[in-house]
Parts: sequence; structure tokens; C-alpha cells
Amino acid sequence: MKGNEALAEAALHAGCRFYAGYPITPQNEIPEYLSKRMPDVHGVFIQAESELAAVNMVYGAAAAGARAMTSSSSPGISLKQEAISFLAGAELPAVIVNIQRGGPGLGNITASQADYFQAVKGGGHGDYHCLVYSPFNLQEMWDLTLRAFDKADQYRTPVMILGDGVVGQMMEPFHPTKYRKPKLPAKNWILNGAKGRKPRVIRSLCMGPGELEQRNLLLQKKYELMKKHEVMFDEYETRDARFMVVAFGIGARIALSAVKELRKEGKKIGLFRPITLFPFPARELAARAGKGRRFMTIEMNAGQMVEDVRLAVNGKSDVLFYGRPGGVVFTPEELYKKISSAYSRKK
Repeated sequence: MKGNEALAEAALHAGCRFYAGYPITPQNEIPEYLSKRMPDVHGVFIQAESELAAVNMVYGAAAAGARAMTSSSSPGISLKQEAISFLAGAELPAVIVNIQRGGPGLGNITASQADYFQAVKGGGHGDYHCLVYSPFNLQEMWDLTLRAFDKADQYRTPVMILGDGVVGQMMEPFHPTKYRKPKLPAKNWILNGAKGRKPRVIRSLCMGPGELEQRNLLLQKKYELMKKHEVMFDEYETRDARFMVVAFGIGARIALSAVKELRKEGKKIGLFRPITLFPFPARELAARAGKGRRFMTIEMNAGQMVEDVRLAVNGKSDVLFYGRPGGVVFTPEELYKKISSAYSRKK
């Protein structure tokens, strides 16, 4: 399977029964796959007339209690931002997939990581966040998709899977782990007909005195819980590392190849990979900072996650950066040279 197809099949296994989207490369295999498979599970597939229509259909389906998903690529996600803010404000669970491409503007159709700010800082208006997962292989495309639907329901929040054109298009073996639904809060808020009870209202418009502030404070408590319980990261050879590469998604996968080669040469280099981009593993990075240690953030953009790395390290260690903007994908050889040169350079 391609990564996009693995993600789409995982969504079905997790109980997704409503999908609305609009075509854009390099995520087109997701709607293509679901247009064929969704009828098999008696679900609903809609190719909407626009990205805006698609994400607002997801808003409606989520309000009715369905596990709902939409997907797009970078400029398409930009068009969905208003509705994503509405989903967060209305506390509606939904999964949003971004298979990133180069930008800004229409850019190009090659892989990029330039949507980091948009994903983790709340790309729409207001004080909100999405829970954001960053897969770096097909196994994680599968596993994190299963997880995304559960966490969306647990926290009543939109969850974003931030992939890219490489992991979406590549094919490799993976193990389709069986989905086991955990115990989750009852959906006693959904709009399914009054049936003798008081009507329910789902909205993000809060006009009463202090009402919007209280909604925001409630959301912030939710995000603090995520920071406490939902941080995910992976690391390679960091225990004795004097030089630590920090990268996410496909950038981390390419960097790992370079780090392994440099380790063979006896260089004390490790890799730290955030899996959740929000909440960011700031405390875990801070615990690895200190005298005699340096960091190098590698991203396929002009420098975005590096700001969160510097905030986490908080001056305890130097933080270097290497990036390629505009949809340029690193080679392992390129990163080998850059990391090796930075490692050998004196402070």
C-alpha cells in the first residue's frame, strides 16, 4: 500500500464512517481509496464542491455523532482553517489530514514540512490548538490514524495528522495492527433528535457576558491535559550523545540514516524525534540540554520547529538549524555532510 492508502484503511478500521474531501495532489489516494471502500462499510463518501464545503460537512457529521474525517494538502488545508477553528470552539471531534506540499501559494506538489506553524500554532483565529501527530513511516500512518480518532473523541477536539508527499506516496511493508476501541466518554452531547429530552445546542458563538472567556479557559485546561498525557517522541542513541539532531516526519527518517552512519564512525550523535508536534515534547528536550551538548534542528522548511526547540532548550545548549524550503527533499548524503560538519565545528 501507499502511505495514503494505509491511512485511509486505518481510518475505516477505527470506525470512520463519514469522509468529505476535495482533490489535490499529493493526497489524492486518500479520497480515491475511500470512494471505493466506504460503501463496503456502509459509510458516507462525499467529493465536495470545495475544501470549505468538505470540512463544514465534517462539522455537521461530527455534531451528529459520526467519526468523521477530511483530508487535503497544504493550500487546501489553508482553506479549511476557519472551520477547524469552529470545530475547536464547538468542541467537536474530527480528524484532519494534511499531506504537505511545497509553498507558499500553490507552490508545487513535492513533499514539504512548511505547514508546521499552521498545524501547531492554531492556523485559524482564536486561542486553540489541534492535537497534531507526525508519522515518519507507514506503520505510524496506520497506528497514529487509529489513535487520532480515539483522542478526538476523548478530548472532543480536532486532531491533525501532519504527513507529507513522501510518506503519503511511498510504499513499504507494515503491520496493520488490530483496532481495539478503548473506553471513551459517552457522546451525550450529539444532535440526534430530542426524543423527549431537552434540546441540545452545539455552537462556537458565545455572546453572553464572560461566556467566551469561560469557553477559552475550558479549552486551555484541555490543552494542559494533553501536554501532561499525550506527548509522544522517539529517540536514537541519545544517552551519550554530545550532539543531538532534532527532526520530525520524513525529515527525521532521512536524518536517521545519516546519524547511523556517523555513529559507525564513533561520533557521539543522536536523534530526537517529536511524534506529537502539539503537544511538543518540550520538557523531554529540556532534560537533555546542558553544558557540553549541542542541538541541530533539521526541517524541510525555512525554520519553524527550531523555534520550539530553542524555547525548550532555553539557552542551556546551542541550537543550530539546517533547512531546505520550497519542496526540496534532503538526501541522506547531504545530511551526513551537514551534520558531520556541524559536529566537528568548534562552539
